Amino acid sequence: MDNGKAGAPVQRLAGRAGYRLRGGLRQDGIPQRVRAEIQKREDSAERLIGWSQLAMVVFFAGLYSLAPRAEGADGFNFVPLALVAYFLFTVLRVGLSYRFALPAWYLVVSIVVDVALLCALIFSFHIQYGQHPTFYLKAPTLMYLFIFISLRALRFDPRFVLITGLVGVAGWLSLVAYAVTTDMGDMRITRNYVEYLTSNAILIGAELDKTIIIVGVTLFLSLALYRGRQVLFDSVRDHAAAEDLKRFFAPEVATTITGAEEALTAGRGEVRKVAVMFVDIRGFTRTAASLSPETVMEVLACYQEEMLALISAHGGRVDKFLGDGILATFGAVEPSETGAADALRAAGGLPEVVERLAPRASACGWPEPLRVGAAATYGAVTVGVVGAGNRLEFTVIGDVVNRAAKLEEANKVQETRVLTDLESLEAARRQGYDMPPLEIRRARAVAGVFAPVDLVVLA
Repeated sequence: MDNGKAGAPVQRLAGRAGYRLRGGLRQDGIPQRVRAEIQKREDSAERLIGWSQLAMVVFFAGLYSLAPRAEGADGFNFVPLALVAYFLFTVLRVGLSYRFALPAWYLVVSIVVDVALLCALIFSFHIQYGQHPTFYLKAPTLMYLFIFISLRALRFDPRFVLITGLVGVAGWLSLVAYAVTTDMGDMRITRNYVEYLTSNAILIGAELDKTIIIVGVTLFLSLALYRGRQVLFDSVRDHAAAEDLKRFFAPEVATTITGAEEALTAGRGEVRKVAVMFVDIRGFTRTAASLSPETVMEVLACYQEEMLALISAHGGRVDKFLGDGILATFGAVEPSETGAADALRAAGGLPEVVERLAPRASACGWPEPLRVGAAATYGAVTVGVVGAGNRLEFTVIGDVVNRAAKLEEANKVQETRVLTDLESLEAARRQGYDMPPLEIRRARAVAGVFAPVDLVVLA
């Protein structure tokens, strides 16, 4: 038989068990950037656990130093030593957590040390008070084990809660086994509950109850963490997706999408007064055909970076990149009372930006003078979601959009660089735009526009 094939099911089962204990998600199914963000949060949680433990030991040390001493202690007092040892170990752990991500094996060692110190302290009571080991089985100090278990829950990792609970159970059962097997003298195992409460007798049922409670709390808390860890992973992934959306959409659009009370569907929109601007590189397709893809993309990156800065500086938002073309809107994502004026100011600033950009494009390998045309129009459009099924897009629709695209094309015929129409200019003037146009060309035919257009030359 092929051992490799025979061992494959076992390996798959082990792999499933492993990722289930990690929270139910395969590591290879999570993008690296999301894993890095989760690791960052886990490291932060580990530091929080360390500081919580440090605060706890300082609190109990202060309480111990101020509280009256318990009577009847004739033997050596181990409590100060246990507190000092726990304090030093916790300080070391906190310090290391700031230097690097604590590995899993170190966290397991830390858990074992925590529980071992607690069990040692409980064990010391029969020495300190000169009593039979059954004496320490009634010590309320065992309750601190639940603090250690709950502290591990701060990391949202069920593995370490399980380990803490299991190590705690092992430590407690060891203490019970020692008390039962040591020379009992006058002590004995009893089934009488009154005798158990009023003497140092051992009631096995009571010790089983404590063990069951520890195991139960551990399992229920681990289950809650298992479910919570899945929510954490989904939350981090959604947060990363929302941050990515802000790179593909205007921040306001991304916020609208991620913060919608209901799932967005195609066909939802509203009519709004908006300015639309088209920007396009002249002769791009012809020139790009003779260049390497790397050169084309580098030139595009420089061009789009400058255009985005220009549009954003005047309150506009890029609706979409169309290769070398750009569709920008002013007042679509958020209503604006100065959309037309903002768009014309942005369009008027285009020549200066192109002049600044030309040397960069040439250095990137663009073989001819960089020429860019633009057009802006203003009017009522429908702003909303279009598409079907799982492919949706937030955009603007209407005659204003078509007119801006046609006017941008008309730059070639009119031998201009930036155009608008008289209607848009008048709207912009009402909104505070005061730059004089270079020329007004009345009743010009524009391809794709039914009626003649009064063209306004801005550059």
